Amino acid sequence: MTDQEFQAKLVELMEQIDSAPEADRERLRALAAETKERHQKMKGIIAELQDSLDYLRLSVKYLVFDLEATRRENSYLRKMLAGEQRRDADDAGSDHGHAD
Repeated sequence: MTDQEFQAKLVELMEQIDSAPEADRERLRALAAETKERHQKMKGIIAELQDSLDYLRLSVKYLVFDLEATRRENSYLRKMLAGEQRRDADDAGSDHGHAD
């Protein structure tokens, strides 16, 4: 139910309350006012939840970006280490060749 539909139903309810017996009107008006107040609180809570979800989505995007960057950096560093190890092995092999 949209907010406009809710407001229209509330107006309709208030009109029906006005035609209710005098003894019941105050109690029904109080219930209608309480319903309106709860609806407003619910809208506020839903808005806060939406903001929290938006923030969570953004945080997850940043975390995924950071994870991908870390993986790229990790891969790059592994390649650098592998290259250094090859050079060290080549240097060690060439040292043994000259010693004979």
